[in-house]
Amino acid sequence: MTAQPKATRPTRPAGPPRPAEASGAVNEVRLVGRLSAPPVVKHLPSGAEVVQLRVVVDRERRPGAKASDGATRSPTVDTIDIACWSAQVRRRAMSFAGTETVEVSGALRRRFWRGPVGVASRYEVEVDKLRVIKRAS
Repeated sequence: MTAQPKATRPTRPAGPPRPAEASGAVNEVRLVGRLSAPPVVKHLPSGAEVVQLRVVVDRERRPGAKASDGATRSPTVDTIDIACWSAQVRRRAMSFAGTETVEVSGALRRRFWRGPVGVASRYEVEVDKLRVIKRAS
């Protein structure tokens, strides 16, 4: 009787882990819009601090889109929640008056928390970069 060779698990080559893009997964968000209000600082129970903003982005009108009464629809907007976690981005956000047009780059995240009626969640853009495009006059 001959001994069977022991099966071994293939090993991953040494080096840094592959980026998510190598698998085709990408979570990148870039928005340009106007702030709807001044930034708000939130202190979380964990002791962490986050600065929250809302960016209003005009939505492109679809060609031929009609309202239910047959009239041409007026342009609509989307209001996007923004979360600034890093100290540098929080400081930059806190310098805003709340009327600027800004460019936001980051990733879409879904945050969960326990509320008075159970678990709640919200999608928001977690900011990596934030800059003013135009200050309001």
